[in-house]
Amino acid sequence: MIQFRVGNGYDVHALAEGLPMWLGGVRIDAPTGFVAHSDGDVAIHALCDALLGALALGDIGHHFPDTDPQWKGVDSKRLLTRVCALVRSKGWQVGNADITIALQKPKIAAYVPVMRSTLAAVMDIPEDAVSVKATTTEKLGFVGRCEGCQVWATVLVFRE
Repeated sequence: MIQFRVGNGYDVHALAEGLPMWLGGVRIDAPTGFVAHSDGDVAIHALCDALLGALALGDIGHHFPDTDPQWKGVDSKRLLTRVCALVRSKGWQVGNADITIALQKPKIAAYVPVMRSTLAAVMDIPEDAVSVKATTTEKLGFVGRCEGCQVWATVLVFRE
């Protein structure tokens, strides 16, 4: 009998000028980037939380605390690689991931295909099992004022 679990993740990061913007494992050409201890890849952080949540393994802050200097400036793809290894070590496989990114600007639709392929490669799942959607908040709230970005991620994990 196949067992399934679903996890969801949510993350937010503030934007600041002069920082690099990493999103979905991809460097985005933008004058602003995310304020964070790591590289600030808010999409990968939400994805990690979804995977950890599906197996009741805590959250990204528990596994990679921002008080630990080893994670300072870390490429978030390394965090996702470690989380996926943990998922597999518990006998589960990633079935699919669905990610929604709310960012007023820059527009990121052109980056979505490379985000999908990058995340699929890191998670070792087919590209068609990774959905990345980009939206704005119609200039409402902190996202609409270009103060930050928020991301929701949902995953399905399974084992036989």
